[in-house]
Amino acid sequence: MIMHVDMDAFFAAVEVLHRPELRGRPVIVGGDPNGRSVVSAASYEARAYGVHSAMPMAWARQLCPQGVFLPCDGHKYQQASEMVFRILEQFTPDVEAASVDEAYLDVTGCERLFGPPLAMAAAVRGRIREELGLSASIGLGRSRSVAKIASELAKPAGLLMVWPGQEASFLAPLPIGRMPGIGPATEARMRSLGIRALGDLAQIDPGLLAKAFGVYGPGLRQKALGLDPAGLREGDGCKSMGKETTFARDMVNREEVESILAGLAEKVCRRLRAEGLSARTVTVKLRYSDFQTCSRARTLRQPVQYDSLVIPAAAELLRQLDTRRLGIRLVGVSLSRLQPATRQYSLFDGPAEQKRERYYAGLDRIRDRYGYDAVGIASRMGKRDKGEWVNG
Repeated sequence: MIMHVDMDAFFAAVEVLHRPELRGRPVIVGGDPNGRSVVSAASYEARAYGVHSAMPMAWARQLCPQGVFLPCDGHKYQQASEMVFRILEQFTPDVEAASVDEAYLDVTGCERLFGPPLAMAAAVRGRIREELGLSASIGLGRSRSVAKIASELAKPAGLLMVWPGQEASFLAPLPIGRMPGIGPATEARMRSLGIRALGDLAQIDPGLLAKAFGVYGPGLRQKALGLDPAGLREGDGCKSMGKETTFARDMVNREEVESILAGLAEKVCRRLRAEGLSARTVTVKLRYSDFQTCSRARTLRQPVQYDSLVIPAAAELLRQLDTRRLGIRLVGVSLSRLQPATRQYSLFDGPAEQKRERYYAGLDRIRDRYGYDAVGIASRMGKRDKGEWVNG
């Protein structure tokens, strides 16, 4: 049994906690409302006016001119987050942070200490409310994706459990965009195939999904049936994903190998984003003409899913390997230590990071419509694959 705990309007709620006179007023947290910054959080009073996170602050001011506009205070939110996680860890040691205000808990076998799952969820929510004065919504289910969807439907301050065996019927009427891992581009592609609800997705032939969405297509169907096997951290699901290519002739030029490696990394990152995942570890592999294989790996400071963060790490690892020894027969890159994706920049950074998020969403849409080679980084454009692609 997985519990998904999601704090309600977290940044805004923390601000109200420190300034009780703001209670009941529309509170909007973000950058300068007169500049080009975006909304980081909005209280439910502000959401009633149509304000939501990632909206330009200028729009938010037009929709809610009477709102209280506050700058982000990262230190304050981090302190509150640490207090929330200390409470969660008193219920189970198996806690995975998905973001500063969101966590998954594996509560399997905790009934003897805390009672049935719903009672435990109520206790967690009550402790957070009583000790911190903050509100949380909690979802329960046999999988991460079901628990997360349940917590979203329980907002604000609610509890929702999907009973074992009821997952498919619970998910069936929901729009496909509700499923973690189905972003705007994938949703649009599915709608073009007549897939509008998760129940539709559950009935589609896995072969058709594999043809339309690659190796992760059938997995999305499994999730729509409530059969997502992934537990916390690496769990029992996909622990890594990668791409490698075997060259038609041995390569001796390091720049060419680096260019091809960048193209491989782009494809892996695209799949990572499509599945709603991020990764902590990057691994580069080389196989020489004498079939000797070597690799180098690097664990990054934070989870990543964007090409611009993975490609430099892969290039650095390639430089650590001997690319002058004999010829290179194969090169590959893989990403591991996978986890659900969260924003890959500081929650308190500005428009540049927001632009990067929008850039990759647009890039994925273009490739979904016109093919992978429609757009790419300059170092690999004009250079086509020199060997056979092999799934990692």
